[in-house]
Amino acid sequence: MPYIKVRDVSLHVNVVGRGEPLLLMHGGPGADQWTLAGLRRCADQATLVFYDHRCNGRSTGAEVSAMTWENLTADAEALREALGFERWSVLGHSFGGHVALEYALRYPASLSSLALVGTAAKSRWAREHAAEVLAARGWPPDTVDLCRRWFTGEVEPKDMFRTLMRLGPAYYHDPSLAILVRGMLGGAWRTKLRPEALVLAGRHLANGWSVTDRLGEIRAPTLIAAGTSDFIFPPEAQAELARGIPHARLALIERAGHEPWVERPDAFFPVLRAFLATESRAPVPAASKWTDPQASVRCGSRRG
Repeated sequence: MPYIKVRDVSLHVNVVGRGEPLLLMHGGPGADQWTLAGLRRCADQATLVFYDHRCNGRSTGAEVSAMTWENLTADAEALREALGFERWSVLGHSFGGHVALEYALRYPASLSSLALVGTAAKSRWAREHAAEVLAARGWPPDTVDLCRRWFTGEVEPKDMFRTLMRLGPAYYHDPSLAILVRGMLGGAWRTKLRPEALVLAGRHLANGWSVTDRLGEIRAPTLIAAGTSDFIFPPEAQAELARGIPHARLALIERAGHEPWVERPDAFFPVLRAFLATESRAPVPAASKWTDPQASVRCGSRRG
């Protein structure tokens, strides 16, 4: 490490912590594992496996055209085998949540539990609905149009960073310099952007993508967590996931946007830690009668 050769790629990998293994799938696409650096505080509870998807971050060895759902999930499975884990839990954020859902459906025997953070079961939420949310919140028309082009891959690669800076405030419930500094100190300054991955996903990979009709096949214990102010994958998207995945637990973090662990660590981490402590050991049998009275909770609400 930090590179592990699997299949036709060399994945950039960092393993930290102790305990049961937890694979972390970063969002983007076009970003890397350092966008999830704030989750390192869970290293006292789990062995955290951070990596960059193929064609993302510092992973090497494949042309961007090879970034398919089949390859993204097969890479993760090959990484599990290379690290010698019989099974592991998987946490996916945003686009990484899409990959995590595909992984759960393709490799169910390798999965102990599933955590989906700020994501959805279909790409329509980002490609179509996100711009509508910004318009409803009063954002100017040029920003709304930029948002639509951002998620459909109509942004020139050279403009990726500039576009991200313009849209950045929308990612938070209460954007501030303190939030930016917290993220940068957590490791976000190390992020390596790969614009070509963002463009390919917007134009091809995520175009029409959906697993809503297969959510019922997921039997691993599942946590769904997101900020209530997330404009990309709003509470309605989380409700769709919770309805579709048997026995899923839904936690909506009040006063948080797309990265609830950055904006509301006080509300997010107790939810994640409790889930990892209690539900990360075995899949839920298909015929299970398990019910969870806390299946849907709102965290950090001013209303208590």
